[in-house]
Amino acid sequence: MKKKLHFSFLIVACLVSSFYGMAQKNIDSIMPVRGLCIAAPHPNDVDTFIKFIGNELAPRNVNTLILRVDWNYQYTNHPELRDSITLSKYDIKKLVNACKKYKIRIIPQINLLGHQSWAGTLHKLLKVYPQFDETPHVKMPEKYVWPNDDGLYCKSYCPLHPDVHKIVFELVDEICEVFEANAFHAGMDEVFYLGDDKCPRCQGRDKAELYAGEIWKIRNHLFQNKRELWIWGDRLLDGRATGYGMWEASYNNTHRAIDMIPKDVMICDWHYERPDKSAVYFAMKGLRVATSPWRNADIAIKQANDMVNFKKDATPEMRDRFRGMVHTVWSDAGSFMRECDAVKSGKTPIGLSQWLCFDKMYEKINELAD
Repeated sequence: MKKKLHFSFLIVACLVSSFYGMAQKNIDSIMPVRGLCIAAPHPNDVDTFIKFIGNELAPRNVNTLILRVDWNYQYTNHPELRDSITLSKYDIKKLVNACKKYKIRIIPQINLLGHQSWAGTLHKLLKVYPQFDETPHVKMPEKYVWPNDDGLYCKSYCPLHPDVHKIVFELVDEICEVFEANAFHAGMDEVFYLGDDKCPRCQGRDKAELYAGEIWKIRNHLFQNKRELWIWGDRLLDGRATGYGMWEASYNNTHRAIDMIPKDVMICDWHYERPDKSAVYFAMKGLRVATSPWRNADIAIKQANDMVNFKKDATPEMRDRFRGMVHTVWSDAGSFMRECDAVKSGKTPIGLSQWLCFDKMYEKINELAD
């Protein structure tokens, strides 16, 4: 009798294992990239975030975690560029080991080129090295408002400054090494200051060529160490022709760079107000692409359906370029985890919700894989 029960148990176990294997293969096939992009946690949130990875990300089959690190690390190459409170190497290794445990690819991000300031705050690179500023004549306001006379949203470093890449690439190498990463996200979104008329190096130059040139420099540097470049896709879209506007696409002619950049760059194509279909455009240009929603669950569900259908209906040449979804979070990690706890405890979010968008998107992804 015991032998029969043992044999029956083995059969059930094999069937369950086989079913799980088929389900996993299916989700990997229809949605190879299942990501979350979020700010790296503050040091006092690291342990909570590790539990969050195990309790919330892994069960939803998230397999890619983009952590926006920027200056939140105790850099040894350039300690002058650290924030006041930063992650240690020990903190990051804990995050790396948690992601290894759940087979989640971890990709660090430092904003390159653009986003060197935010509202009225100048970030570390230009604060410490003001000579790298593309627009030094544009002064940081005491009280930031938009719109403003300078068109200031965020500052950029000058991509042609002879000394900027030595420092930037030392940071990139250090953060990729500590994260044991084979990919790096360079941001590159919302670049409004580029090829400024008052820049002694960039004035008069084609903004598309400047933007593409910076992508090539970063990509080539990463390629030496067999690392992959990821970027946001907005600057490669024509904001006027598409009607996407100046935020989700370009008004300063960088969109033509899409025909100048290497085809092995991975694009995160963010659209937050509509389920725009620009993923097809990126794929037609030979680029791999993942769609990125934010806080509107209805939009994210439509985008997940679209991604699966794009892949299913594509030609063999384009099919593998539709890579999946990367949900974006624009609060700090602690706030996102608290929002998760609040919703799960029965509190109804007021207005749009990052957590509900994330939750419903992954519910739809896993449903599509069944």
